[in-house]
Amino acid sequence: MLAALLLRCNAAVPLTQLIDSVWEEAPPTHARTVVHGHVSRLRVLFGEGELDEYGVRLSTHGSAYLLELPKGILDVHRFEELVKRARQQERPEDTASVLREALGLWRGPALTGTVPSAMLCAAAQALEETRLSTVERLAEVYGLLGDFPSAVSLLKTEAAAYPLRESLTATLMNTLFRAGRQSDALDWYHRTRALLAEKLGIGPGCAMRAAYEEILRGDMLDRRPSATAMPQGLAVESAPVTPPRPRVGVEGPRTAATGVRAPGQPQPYGRAAEGRVAMTDSVGRPLGPGVIRRPPETSEGKPVAIRTTASEPRGVAGQGSPAEFPLSAHTDSAVARFAPRRQTVATPPAGPRDTETHERARHDDTSPVAQAPDHARRAVHEQPAPRTAPGQPVPRLLPRAARGFHGRNGELAALDRATDEGAIALLTGAAGVGKTALALHWSQRRQERFPDGALFADLRGFSTDPVQPDEVVREFLLALGVKPRDQPETAVGAAALYREMTADSVLLVVLDNARSVDQVRPLLPTGSRSATLVTSRLRLSGLIAEELARPVPLDLLDQHDAVELLASAVGPGRVAAEPEAAARLAALCDGLPLALRITAAQLATRPRWKLTDFAAELADEQRRLSLLSLEDSEDSGVAAALRLTVQGLPAEPARLFALLGALPGPDIDRAAAAALSDRDPAAAAEALDRLTGAHLLTEYAPGRYSLHDLIRLYARGLPRDRGALLRLLDSYVATALAAAQASAPDDQPCCTTPPGSYVPCGTREFTDRQESLRWYAAERENLAAAVTAARSAGHDDRAWRLVVLQWPYITWNSRDGWVPPLEEALDAAVGLDDPDAETRVRALLGWVLLEEDRLPEALPHLELAPGLAARANDPSSEATALVNLALALERKGDLPSAHAQLARATELVRTAGDCLTELLVLELKARLYLVGGAVDDAVRCTTHALSVLADRPGLPAIRHVMLRLTRAEALSARGEHEEAAVCVRRALKDAERLGYKEGVARAQKLQHGLCGWRQRA
Repeated sequence: MLAALLLRCNAAVPLTQLIDSVWEEAPPTHARTVVHGHVSRLRVLFGEGELDEYGVRLSTHGSAYLLELPKGILDVHRFEELVKRARQQERPEDTASVLREALGLWRGPALTGTVPSAMLCAAAQALEETRLSTVERLAEVYGLLGDFPSAVSLLKTEAAAYPLRESLTATLMNTLFRAGRQSDALDWYHRTRALLAEKLGIGPGCAMRAAYEEILRGDMLDRRPSATAMPQGLAVESAPVTPPRPRVGVEGPRTAATGVRAPGQPQPYGRAAEGRVAMTDSVGRPLGPGVIRRPPETSEGKPVAIRTTASEPRGVAGQGSPAEFPLSAHTDSAVARFAPRRQTVATPPAGPRDTETHERARHDDTSPVAQAPDHARRAVHEQPAPRTAPGQPVPRLLPRAARGFHGRNGELAALDRATDEGAIALLTGAAGVGKTALALHWSQRRQERFPDGALFADLRGFSTDPVQPDEVVREFLLALGVKPRDQPETAVGAAALYREMTADSVLLVVLDNARSVDQVRPLLPTGSRSATLVTSRLRLSGLIAEELARPVPLDLLDQHDAVELLASAVGPGRVAAEPEAAARLAALCDGLPLALRITAAQLATRPRWKLTDFAAELADEQRRLSLLSLEDSEDSGVAAALRLTVQGLPAEPARLFALLGALPGPDIDRAAAAALSDRDPAAAAEALDRLTGAHLLTEYAPGRYSLHDLIRLYARGLPRDRGALLRLLDSYVATALAAAQASAPDDQPCCTTPPGSYVPCGTREFTDRQESLRWYAAERENLAAAVTAARSAGHDDRAWRLVVLQWPYITWNSRDGWVPPLEEALDAAVGLDDPDAETRVRALLGWVLLEEDRLPEALPHLELAPGLAARANDPSSEATALVNLALALERKGDLPSAHAQLARATELVRTAGDCLTELLVLELKARLYLVGGAVDDAVRCTTHALSVLADRPGLPAIRHVMLRLTRAEALSARGEHEEAAVCVRRALKDAERLGYKEGVARAQKLQHGLCGWRQRA
């Protein structure tokens, strides 16, 4: 978030933009709260660093935040200022010095380590583009200074890092040539040309070709050729007609074939007569021999003039657009190729005889093409095939949209925004969530925006036989009017033709079920006004980073839309008759559209069934997935859809997904996942991320993951390691021990890990009590489910520990439903016949019952606990049990018995040297003195207790709160109200800071009583 604020410093950044920057995918429901928390943390850090002294301030402006920075403090601003200053220098030496200083500010890629959100990725790319442009400019200045070694060294490093950046290669070629390294310059050209063809299916652009041609002529100009520079001064001379020779290439309405003349073959060749070209540069110097096919003729048989220009824009064949003539040559063979990309009049399409002639020429080793150098021969065969003539029908390949579509208004609006100005919309979601249905529904409604048609392909990315992109390209070419015989033979040529045909079109391309970026990239239209809609079960982050695709995440349906979907299939009457059953069915289907449609199909074939009957069947978790499949198709159910997703996962994520079937609780964090899979946390985090990317998990909070019910049921049915549950239980026990130790660092652990338990890799460490309490709160449901699972699996020794180890959180929130899990822990302890386990559980359970004012239920447990502790030979545990029993006796009104229990407890703790438990004894003894009217004894007792705390400053602050409140009651009873008020204020402040609810309530009650005393006084 700091990066997002810095990128737009000194300007108010709306909260929505910050949310988009912080989360790579859809933000969680509490995104605003998280952002507010980040802002608060930044302000704390700014304050700790005293940044306000430097003019750095972070302020709130309505629903936006403004980060104020003085000019020149940010390295990006300094870089931009230096680049601007470099333009103002008159001497090249000064320019080079300033540019070096600017580039020296870079310490690596921009925004490294930030969230790869669309906004930050775009900003990083823009900054990198500026840096590369500055590198190229510095190299040019080095060239002006004659320092070619420095320029070459600088450019080689960047060209190696960005091998497809043609401007870098062109500048490097020029520099190498001027440094006297002509062969190296040509080698860089051919290397980059081959890489462009292999990776992108394109040839070099104007800048590279211009540099190549100047090197071949040996006439390097003292200027850098512009990116659109083309050879000037081309004159076409007529030549006598010669007998036809084998034709090379296929002529068409947009691109003419290329002729190549090798040395020793003076006569031109081809189906039509050719003309000889005298090529000169801008000052009239000859550039070398070359041939060009004779221009097409008009209906009267007259040749059509061909013009060349570098400044006019590309047009459409047959509409009077100028022809562009890219020139290439090779020094060894003196071969020049001159092929028009645009013609003023379209030539007729090739016929069958022409195609046969082309085939013979392609395989004839004696043909001019075969005798040409390799790179020239490849250039001939890679010429794009023609587009069909105007008048072809507009392609409409969209399948019929699904019936009964409901809801998704937010996603439909997001798709409208995402497809503006030829962008790529990336619709992602889990299997069966309705991505295809939404894509087709939106596409059918928006076809009028795309007058040149709509293309659709199901890429089957998650099936056993995914569709290859080159197959789809040929299908798209066929839909665009290119007959199979006119399509290029190679996949590279077909892809190049597809890009050319979509360059000026306004198309909608829908790519369904994509698995990877490589499957999508060759199918993207090149026109700036075309739009692409991609659906995938994966996040396809590479498509967002490389193509700036705009993600549109798709989640489950809410209950209203889910019920509406059911009603559209089974009839509104059946749903209206049983609204509660319909809502129950929607919940059992998890809001998954695929499950809802299958449920509707099952009900439609069972007209006598009530919705309540089918809901009862579906409630059986053992049968739910089998019911959510169709009898006539094994591959159409929920389980089948999930199986295809899991099959496509790498080994480790697939293994972890199967292990998640053993997960007893509702969610999991990275540490628990590491224990479950017996891997280190880093490997577990990577596997969790892959599962999240496949929408099998939901990362609802940073580092916390959950599964939808149907996905959980499917995972439970997968084979897995039998030891997974035990590893998870032992991980919870070890972490709970660490949390309890952090909550009371001076206290003795209430238990140890079971003998032979699993030792997780990298047990979590807690810095303080608050962090441990937050862990207890986050894991409470998981720990409760783990206790039940442990008891079911026969691991009672883990079950009671998982409950008792939560004592710091239980004492903090005593009235929060702790009796059921404690009773379950007691059953486990009794079953083990372990007196130590039983005494700890009974003491804690009795205390909780006492806090809930359930004295009759608490007494039996508290009376048994001391004897069990004595059997276990644990004096501290016995003293704690006696304190709890004394408290119960005081509530019962039996003060003498209560004092007797405390006297015995005092002996035990002093013998054991247990200061913490002694403080409990002293605090309760002071309260008993107050109840009995012995106020002075109560004050003396608290004074002694506070002196013990003073001697041990590391003891938990909760002890301070309890003692000060008891001392305040005693002082107030003795009439010392002012001193009592001081004690209450300090106790209340500490209780609020610690989050000690009971302490806050008790302090507020005392404070209210003292205020009443002041008013009466």
